Amino acid sequence: MTSPDLPAELKAALNVRLEGLSRNDAAGRAAVISQTYREGGGSSTIKTETDALAYALARMPATYAAVVASLNALSEIRPDFAPTSLLDVGAGPGTASWAAAEAFSSLQEFTLLDANEALRTLALDLTRRSDRLRRITYELGQARTYAAHAEAADLVIASYVINELNDAERDALTDVMWEKTSDTLLVVEPGTPAGYARIIALRARLIAAGAHVTAPCPHDGACPLVAPDWCHFSQRLQRSRAHKQVKGADAPFEDERFAYVALTRAPLAARRSRVLAQPVVSKVEIAAKLCTRDGVVVTKVPRRAKADYGRARKWRWGDATD
Repeated sequence: MTSPDLPAELKAALNVRLEGLSRNDAAGRAAVISQTYREGGGSSTIKTETDALAYALARMPATYAAVVASLNALSEIRPDFAPTSLLDVGAGPGTASWAAAEAFSSLQEFTLLDANEALRTLALDLTRRSDRLRRITYELGQARTYAAHAEAADLVIASYVINELNDAERDALTDVMWEKTSDTLLVVEPGTPAGYARIIALRARLIAAGAHVTAPCPHDGACPLVAPDWCHFSQRLQRSRAHKQVKGADAPFEDERFAYVALTRAPLAARRSRVLAQPVVSKVEIAAKLCTRDGVVVTKVPRRAKADYGRARKWRWGDATD
């Protein structure tokens, strides 16, 4: 499994760019940018080199961790998946491309799309020193427009992107991304009820177009969860000193909540259940909420069933189970 922490090569490249940067200025800019993202404004406030670096410091580690967790789930279900080409839609500073490069050594060609010039400049500078991201093309412009002219790719990723679009734009981009997907499309969103709702809408639209779910769902049917419940997961990541400074945080770690769906053109031969929350361990049993082919169930594994209990003790939120 790929580590959720930024790779050493990327950390080194970021550290070079951070020399001489005021952490106070970066923290101030990061707070404004984060507020804009929460309000649905996307990257509109990222206009300068300092803005781009502040964003990378504040959000790149968590976004990277969420994408890696999603790719790990995909790889666990399809261990033979070895994409050679990637289309990174709404690439920003290249976070998803770095994650995919770490997860799949088979990747050879990377095409990134984004409309933000400051983030594009930062992404190209960070990848300039990379041994993995050599064959990279970064198109500057609206994702839907450029995606329509891009070559199809084995793996298409849209990470924290569709939340910036209205319903009509989201549907149009969804259709274009699927058209450019040779094999698998991965979409990652914030792990909020709204993020989950966007994932579910995209999922339903593409299933109707012939797609099949690889992860996290063990089926292609409607989501069985009932509001106020929603499907989301959590990935813990370590904070660097600079990350803590720009976030104004003391904790050495951060938990990123995210929702995702991976869709493929070919149906899977087998489906595995998914752990939807951290299992509850008591003196007599383990209780785990699972999404199965037959719906959501709470499985209880008694302590006296030693073999089953031992397997259940290893379950973690987000895991696929037999």
